[in-house]
Amino acid sequence: MKENDKRLLPRYEVVEQLKNARKAQDVTQEVLAARVGTKKSNISRFESGKYNPSLDFLVKVAESLGKQIHIKIS
Repeated sequence: MKENDKRLLPRYEVVEQLKNARKAQDVTQEVLAARVGTKKSNISRFESGKYNPSLDFLVKVAESLGKQIHIKIS
């Protein structure tokens, strides 16, 4: 695995977990965007990995799905 891929792995894991939570709740990207207060295109870019989200954005998305973000440094 390339060094850059290793560096991005935590971001991809968070994106995948939030995307799976959205799908498990049968929430569309449009509905999630409305809950978060953003555009559907931002949710789409976020889920495709084409957007580097801020921690605040991740927290908003998680809370909109009834989830929490926990950060562990090891």
